[in-house]
Amino acid sequence: MIKVFLLFAYILTLSTSFTISHSRKPLQELKNGKEVYLQYCQSCHMEKGEGMPELYPPLAKTNYLKDAKKMIGIILKGQSGEITVNGKKYNVEMPAQEYLTDEQIADVLNYVRNS
Repeated sequence: MIKVFLLFAYILTLSTSFTISHSRKPLQELKNGKEVYLQYCQSCHMEKGEGMPELYPPLAKTNYLKDAKKMIGIILKGQSGEITVNGKKYNVEMPAQEYLTDEQIADVLNYVRNS
């Protein structure tokens, strides 16, 4: 639970403003996020985040990603059960990605939310 909270705070800080001074560079974070996405997310959510109809939900053009804390939880713990994204129902399990580092999760969420 503490890891989820700390990661949420980290992502919130990164996604609210790129003008915040920190040791990592925003463009590098987006590049890193794209690499994580291509390696771990693209096979289900497709290259541009459009998902696969009736199987995997889209990540692009959706309000589903607005809740960063919820997204962190889904990445860390996985997702099962029916969800509705853009008015369509999906019921395919997403496995936990708990092996990703906090930075990888922050970077991939920032990449997806800014792409």
